[in-house]
Amino acid sequence: MSDAEMTELVQRSVEEALLGGPRRFTRTQVAEQSGVPEAESRRLWTALGFPANSDEEVDYTQLDITSVTNFRNMKVVAAADIRQQAAAARTIGQGMARLAEWQADLVLAEIKARAAAGDPAIPLDERVRVATESTMASIEQLQSYVWRRHLAAAAARSTDVPGDGSTRTLAVGFADMVGFTRLTRHLHPDELSTLLEAFESTTTSAITDNGGWVIKNVGDEVMFAAETAADAARISLSIQESTMLVGGTPELRVAFAYGEVLQRLGDLYGSVVNIAARLTGVARPGNVLIDDGAAEALDEHPEFAIRHLRSVRVRGFNRLRPHRLRRA
Repeated sequence: MSDAEMTELVQRSVEEALLGGPRRFTRTQVAEQSGVPEAESRRLWTALGFPANSDEEVDYTQLDITSVTNFRNMKVVAAADIRQQAAAARTIGQGMARLAEWQADLVLAEIKARAAAGDPAIPLDERVRVATESTMASIEQLQSYVWRRHLAAAAARSTDVPGDGSTRTLAVGFADMVGFTRLTRHLHPDELSTLLEAFESTTTSAITDNGGWVIKNVGDEVMFAAETAADAARISLSIQESTMLVGGTPELRVAFAYGEVLQRLGDLYGSVVNIAARLTGVARPGNVLIDDGAAEALDEHPEFAIRHLRSVRVRGFNRLRPHRLRRA
């Protein structure tokens, strides 16, 4: 069997294992069996990040029917309008799509390796099926474990918060690499991958080790949050200090602000977030800047020294007063 035929066999096996069987239903049939109108199912389907094919195209399995039914049966979802339902579906879809894009080649390679190492006396399609099932079981268990741990941590932070779309007082910060755009023009893809891995691993470690959590990574920048200004200060200083120990990593600009933010679908919004972003943009390489709210919260804190700087004019703010943060 050629490599192309082997790949096709593996892909077909993976699809049936992941989707719970072959595609047997149209969107019309999904709507009839789930009780969700076709228009709503189409909107939720596209919000999840999938192409909206013809309503009469056979593109769905029993798993699709079960999933859309379970989604709509959740009390919070059932009480929401279609716009809110689509927003929730979109957030889930974007997170899963990114994970799947990264995993696809890894999963296919693992299945091929397990199938090739199987008993030659067993037909190849049977070896592929067994390898697919065992690989999927391992990955599903790992993903479920990581998700449960993250959900437990998020639930612990949100015990006293009424839910998504609410406001809470947090420290929000950013760290970005200086001169990243210029660097990317001269780096080989392998070198760029190594640089991004060093940046993400270093910042993630500093953030989680000091009581914060990563909101998102976007290229050369990481956005993080912490429940207190002191935690954010430790995170920011640790990011700068740890980066200096990693050879070949560009200098960083780091800043954070403290105050009330809007929490929505796992992301944070509001003036505090905007101020933190603007301060990051004006920070000198190697420094940590904070806003008035953070400076007030850290006033006379024994761990930190704060130097008040001149006000600056940035986009959206005529007078924004930065403060430089250092260890005492």
